[in-house]
Formats: sequence, C-alpha cells, structure tokens
Amino acid sequence: MNITAQNTFTTPVLIQSGNSFDITISGTFVATVVLQRSKDQTTWLDVASFTAPVENTGSAGSAWYFRVGVKTGAFTSGTVVVDLFD
Repeated sequence: MNITAQNTFTTPVLIQSGNSFDITISGTFVATVVLQRSKDQTTWLDVASFTAPVENTGSAGSAWYFRVGVKTGAFTSGTVVVDLFD
C-alpha cells in the first residue's frame, strides 16, 4: 500500500496468539509511520514507530488486530510503501 497523506492506514490484519507477522516499510518519505494494535478495531494503541525504511518481524502474545500507517499530523512529504502480513 502506498501512503501519500496523513491519517492513512493499512487494512487491519488479525494475528492469532503465538503467530508472527512481517512489516516492510520502504519509499522516500518524511513521516512517522506507526504500528498499531487493537482488540476491537476501534481503539488503536501504538506499538512502534518508524521514520525510515525498515523490515521488521513481530509476534502476538494473544489475538490482536494490527495495522500500519501515518497518523494525523505525522506526514510531511513523499510516498511511504508499507506491507503488513502474517
């Protein structure tokens, strides 16, 4: 997914307990990209933030929805290319 504006997130992915997931952030951008998790897809909690391209692996201690994106006020310019998959 390409992000070119603030308040833009990937579609949430449900990661089951004990499973891992991969995050890829690439592109040329000035922004703070956040990984968030939620139990109900309404209340989102920041888990990690990134200001440069990265590849990362995470795991879920219990079943959580995860998404990656840029919050309001955290985007300046460029294109953030993000992938989140289990």
